[in-house]
Amino acid sequence: MIAAAETVGSLESLLARAGARRRLVSVTAEVDLDDPAAVVFASRRADDRWFCWEQPDRDGFALAGLGSVHEAISRGPGRFQDVAAACAIAARDRLHDEPRDLPAGAGPAWVGGFAFDPEGAREGPWASFPPALMVLPELLLHREDGRTHLTLCAMSEGVDPAEVAARLTSRVAGLRDRPLPLPDPHPTATARIASAEPPERYERSVAAAVERIQRGELEKAVLAREVVVEAPRAHDPAAVFGALREVFPSCFCFCCGSPEGAFLGASPELLIRRAGASAATVGLAGSTRRSADPAVDDHLGEKLRTSAKERSEHEIVVRRIERALRPHAVWVQAAPEPGLVKVANIQHLGTPIHAQLAEPRSAIDLAGRLHPTPAVGGEPREGALRAIAELEDMDRGWYAGPVGWMDAAEDGEFCVALRSALLRDRFAHLYAGAGIVGASEPAAELAETEVKLGALLPLIAG
Repeated sequence: MIAAAETVGSLESLLARAGARRRLVSVTAEVDLDDPAAVVFASRRADDRWFCWEQPDRDGFALAGLGSVHEAISRGPGRFQDVAAACAIAARDRLHDEPRDLPAGAGPAWVGGFAFDPEGAREGPWASFPPALMVLPELLLHREDGRTHLTLCAMSEGVDPAEVAARLTSRVAGLRDRPLPLPDPHPTATARIASAEPPERYERSVAAAVERIQRGELEKAVLAREVVVEAPRAHDPAAVFGALREVFPSCFCFCCGSPEGAFLGASPELLIRRAGASAATVGLAGSTRRSADPAVDDHLGEKLRTSAKERSEHEIVVRRIERALRPHAVWVQAAPEPGLVKVANIQHLGTPIHAQLAEPRSAIDLAGRLHPTPAVGGEPREGALRAIAELEDMDRGWYAGPVGWMDAAEDGEFCVALRSALLRDRFAHLYAGAGIVGASEPAAELAETEVKLGALLPLIAG
C-alpha cells in the first residue's frame, strides 16, 4: 500500500493552492491492491454511494469507487446533455498530482448511469437512482495489466484543507482488502420467486405489439417483464457481484450502490466506448439458448445466424446505430457479417461497429445519442417508445439504460444494463426483455425472457 500520509499531504497542499475557488483537486498514485471491487465492498460505509465495474477477460480491467465528492443529476429529455455539461464544469481548471501516461479510467472519473426513460425511476424501489446520475467518487481504484492506481478527490470551495486531509487519511486507513464473500443460502428457508405481472399478460402484450407491426406502425418493439425474488434475509450485493464476474467474465459486470440498495448486472452489450477520436460499439440483437453439448451449442448458434427473423431484428439495430453515429463521424464502419456472442446461458448475434469522430464528443454525450438502441427500444424510435409505455405498464428504472464511467479526458465506456437486478433488502427486482417483430410468437418470446432471467436467478434465488 502507498504511504497514505504522502498522498493525502499532496492533496492538502493542492487544496490550499486552490483557495476559495471551486476547483476539483485530485491525487493519483500506484498502490499494492489486487482487487478494487473487493476493497470497495469490504470498505464501504452505510451512507456511501459506491460503484464497481469489471470485465475480467479484458486484461483484468476494473474500476471501483467509494463516496461522493460531486454528483451530476438530471431528468427529462436533456438529461445526457445536462450531466455532460455539469461534469465538464466541475472538472474545469482541475489541480492534480498524478503519474504521467495514466491509462484511460485512472485518475478522477465519473461513474453511474441513466434510467431507460427520461422520467424513469419514479417508483419506490428506484428512489435512490435518479433518471440521470453521475458521481465523482471521493476514492477511486483503477486496475489494468496488473497495476492498480488509487485516486483521491476533493472540491476546494468552502472546505478546510486540514479537515479534508484528516477525513481522507481515515478513509485510506479504513481500506480493507478482503475477498468477496461466497453466496450463502439460508440453511432452512427458500426464496420466493414471482412475476410482477402474470406471464399471460406479457404474451398478450407481445400479441398486441405484433398487430401494430403487421399494420405497419412499427418495425420492432422490445417488451420487458419483471420478476421479484423475496429472500428469507437481505440480499448480499458483494456475493452476487462476485458470482457474476466468475460466471460472466466476458461481460461488463457492474454494481451501482446507494445507502438504500444496489443495482447490478453482467451485460454482454457495449453501448459506447470512447477513446480520443475513436468510438466503438456493438449491435447486439437476436438470441438463442446455449447447450452443454458442444455440437448442439454450435447447431443452435448456426440456426440463430441463419434465422431470417433473428437477422431482420439484428439488422434493424445495426442500421440505427450507424445512422446515429454518422452525423458526428468522419467514417462509420460495421463488420460485414454478425458474429456469435456467447455467454453462460445464452448466445446473441453481435456486429462490431467503429467510428472516427469528426469533433470532440464525450462518452456521456455519445451514450445519449445512441440510447436507446433498437436492441432495447425499437424502431422507429418514438413509436416504439410509445408502444413500450402503453404495453409494458412498468417502470424499467435503470434496466436497459446506460451504466458506466467517464474519466477526466472524457474517455469512457457505457454498457446497456441488461441481465441486471435491483437489490433492496430482502427483495430483488429482475428484468428481461425480447425484441418483437412481425414474425414473433408470444409463447416463444415469453420463453426467451425466461432464458435471459435464468442468467441471474440462480445466483440471486439460489
